[in-house]
Amino acid sequence: MLRSLVIRDVVLIGHLELTFRSGLCVLTGETGAGKSILLDALSLALGVRAETRLIRHGAERAQVTAVFEIPPGHPAHELLAEHEITDENGGDLILRRSLAADGRSRAFVNDQPVSVGLLRRLGRVLVEIHGQFESQRLLDPSSHRGILDTFGGLEARVGEVSDAYRRWMAARQDRAEAEADSRSAREDEEFLRHAVKELAAIGPRQGEDADLAEKRAFLMHGEKLIEAIEQAANELGRSSKGGPRGGLGAEGALRAAARHLETAAPRAGGLLDDAIAALDRAALETAEAHALLEKASAAVDLDSRTQEAVEERLFALRALARKHHVTPDDLPALLDDFTGRLAVVEDGQGRVERLKAREVAARTAYAAAAGCLTDSRKKAAARLNKGVMGELKPLKLDKAEFSTQVEPVEEKDWGETGCDRVVFLVATNPGSRPGALHRIASGGELSRFMLALKAVLAQADPVPTIVFDEVDSGVGGAVASAVGERLVRLGGDVQVLVVTHSPQVAALGVHHWRVSKTGSKAGVETTIAALSETERKEEIGRMLAGATITDEARAAAGILLEGRRP
Repeated sequence: MLRSLVIRDVVLIGHLELTFRSGLCVLTGETGAGKSILLDALSLALGVRAETRLIRHGAERAQVTAVFEIPPGHPAHELLAEHEITDENGGDLILRRSLAADGRSRAFVNDQPVSVGLLRRLGRVLVEIHGQFESQRLLDPSSHRGILDTFGGLEARVGEVSDAYRRWMAARQDRAEAEADSRSAREDEEFLRHAVKELAAIGPRQGEDADLAEKRAFLMHGEKLIEAIEQAANELGRSSKGGPRGGLGAEGALRAAARHLETAAPRAGGLLDDAIAALDRAALETAEAHALLEKASAAVDLDSRTQEAVEERLFALRALARKHHVTPDDLPALLDDFTGRLAVVEDGQGRVERLKAREVAARTAYAAAAGCLTDSRKKAAARLNKGVMGELKPLKLDKAEFSTQVEPVEEKDWGETGCDRVVFLVATNPGSRPGALHRIASGGELSRFMLALKAVLAQADPVPTIVFDEVDSGVGGAVASAVGERLVRLGGDVQVLVVTHSPQVAALGVHHWRVSKTGSKAGVETTIAALSETERKEEIGRMLAGATITDEARAAAGILLEGRRP
């Protein structure tokens, strides 16, 4: 509910701080006292279009701050979370709007800068203002379906329909994609068959291009490798094939030198031992070098046919890669892709038919769930119609007809909320054609229609604060009392603020403020004051008698005030 409102420099209000309570709150005052200014200020905090005419003369800017207490689970919490707005005010929600003289306005939620659009979205779920000629949420046909669903407690059924709709749409998307794939594959069938045959024939392997390139480079330098091996073998005194080149060779010379030293070693007293060991190691290393040279020589294949085969496969892989605009390493994956697409051609129609059957089943399930929702909506509409019609007669609208129209929409307009369009219609005179509320009802009638609707919808509709601006316009006596009784009853579920000229309505309020206009050296100013019981009797007496309050008016006011007490 609205807890407080702070207004600075709005039209005739210099600085005003108001604290509100739950239940029915009434605001009274003479015509022109500035009651509409209060509503303009509240609307500014709720994100309505700002106009510089609202800025008090001589002031640089107007500013309004509204503080709300919102219960757990209220839609405002979801909006705050969506925009990552923190709650650092003990659960209170603070909306603030400032308007500069140059027309620029700024909006804040919990002291964090936000767009005016977000402020407006929050305002719609926090407060509903019903003025005589204002278009409200209940007048917007796009909101009627949601209001009826909430009234009927149909949220779970709507959730089932939403789930069924998403499954149907997913099945439709899968079928459409399968048909597109099948068409594309059929168009490319000849190409795919040729490409798969060509790729399968060569059998590309991952990393093969690099291996072949390395092998080709090795083979291209084979003769130079053999020449280097032969030269090394010559230097060691042995051919690369193991045969001697004349003389002892390096290994033979090393072993001969070791034998000479071994003959003299017994007489050398260990002096030659290290030299002999070194010669033995050198001879062994030389023998190993000979063996490695022989192995390397055997590994070099100078057969030109081997090199031709390597080059032929390497060039074939690269040519195929260029043909398909990929790298050689991508050819195995390309073969898998083409094979899969060819399989779609071969089994494409069967897959499409299976997906079509699944789509039909999903549509049937959705239509069944939506049909159950439609039936539930029609039952809820009948209850709503009966409830509203029961409220109209005491409000002097006994000749009016209210109806909730639940009608089917074309399949192209089916959606997550079902297959229905829901519209609230009224006919104000017998035999007249029903039409939209805001087009059929006059200003005073419209406010009473809104009151009747809200009286029935109060517990289902989540808006915690409702403002009625002269809902009792043009009525008096018993009808005014009926209006007041419904406002009291509505105030048991939500906070109700009503601007009224009716003493019967004013007397039923739990809280009463008087709006007045005073003059001073600073100029004319609008003030609002909470009234005591004595002051309430005077104010209601004024509303009954006019400018001069008589004892009879005071007595009548006392009777009205006594009548509100149980």
